[in-house]
Amino acid sequence: MSGTFTRITPPRTKVGLVAGGLGAYWPQFPDLLPQLRRSSARVAERMRDLDCEVVDVGFISDAQEGAAAAERLRAEGCDLIVGFLTTYMTATMLVPIAQRSGAPVLLINLQPTESMDHATFDTGQWLAYCGACPLPEMANAFTRCGIPFRSVSGYLEDERAWQRIGRWVKAAGVRAALRRGRHGLMGHLYPGMLDVATDLTLVSANLGGHVEVLEFDDLRVRVEKVSDDEAGARVALAREVFELDASVNEEDLQWAARVSAGLDRLVEDFALDSLAYYHRGLDGEIHERLGAGMILGASLLTARGVPAAGEYELRTSLAMLIMDRLGGGGSFTELQALDFARGHVEMGHDGPAHLAISSRRPLLRGLGVYHGKRGWGVSVEFDVTRGPVTAFGLRQDRDGRYGFVVSEGEVAEGPLLQIGNTTSRVDFGCDPGEWTDAWSASGISHHWALGTGHRLAELRAVADLLGAEVTAVQP
Repeated sequence: MSGTFTRITPPRTKVGLVAGGLGAYWPQFPDLLPQLRRSSARVAERMRDLDCEVVDVGFISDAQEGAAAAERLRAEGCDLIVGFLTTYMTATMLVPIAQRSGAPVLLINLQPTESMDHATFDTGQWLAYCGACPLPEMANAFTRCGIPFRSVSGYLEDERAWQRIGRWVKAAGVRAALRRGRHGLMGHLYPGMLDVATDLTLVSANLGGHVEVLEFDDLRVRVEKVSDDEAGARVALAREVFELDASVNEEDLQWAARVSAGLDRLVEDFALDSLAYYHRGLDGEIHERLGAGMILGASLLTARGVPAAGEYELRTSLAMLIMDRLGGGGSFTELQALDFARGHVEMGHDGPAHLAISSRRPLLRGLGVYHGKRGWGVSVEFDVTRGPVTAFGLRQDRDGRYGFVVSEGEVAEGPLLQIGNTTSRVDFGCDPGEWTDAWSASGISHHWALGTGHRLAELRAVADLLGAEVTAVQP
């Protein structure tokens, strides 16, 4: 693929790691501390394998050392703090670390092996397996101090435990992306769509980050500066990435290419991590043409890791960002029809789509009209890769709190419309009408993200770190 299509590389998740045990044991059992340090080194090694930056502050043995570790981790600005309970240790050793860091805390209790050799172990050898002992104490102290925490218990090479740890690391990365994120909102609300309307303050309140309010003129002036060579290169990229249907008008393709190049400049100039947009326009004037020319560029941006959603759907562009950072893509989606004969829910959307999760080479189709919108031009058509998928959206409750709405299904074979829309057939394992009623009853809005893989467990972890409620729709 062309360099223009290269995915962005988000910052690596920064994980602060501290291991500890009770210093009173070291003179009593000389072989214990060296063994625990070896376990600590192995944990640090496995943590680095999770594609994160590990800030390892070493081994602490008392409250004073814990306080020093707390200051080091506070200064590092970690996205997640991992406390490794190697044996018994007091809560005073970890509470200051959790209080001062401002980051989510994960306590891990990983004993050396699956079980002890009870016939031969002495007290010192047993204590290396005693990481479970302080966990209730930590839970009690953290709860009384008002510090949320989560824990994973297992053994050093327990792949199930490491899968759970990896889930928390990934969730912390998503939380960090939201807290640091800059989200573009360009144009105006699609008239009448009350569900789409979003209080911008609530984005920062629920997720963190910044919403940059943009005008379509911010895009216009950048499109005007696109050179013929830049537009030609973008047309070449489109021909490389897409299959072009015979319905594609060359003039419309050239215009979409110019808008795409201008969009890239807009995203770069405002340092955007996501974008939601809509503009109606009238009678073929420049703003109508800009709005109609967005689909190619928005789809390329989405595939690169900068989700773009139409119809001013800010919460869905954020859901797409979450799904993308979890590795599931995340394409702009709504309900289209129900196939009761096959038991499928047909869902998708016109407009921007996540090309990386297409089941085939995506198609560009020329449209003389965009249903329900102004303008004309080229649109993207494909279905999501066969196999497990997750529908995921952000719900805004009456009190302003955001909630996660999640449903896992399977993309199935079947006939698809050829109308310049993305369309996927999803089997949720139940009557499609019952699923639609349950999905709608959750309070989900008009749109959501559809991504690959079953992501409920990962999304529960993200929601936990954000303090959001999860509604799993699995009739």
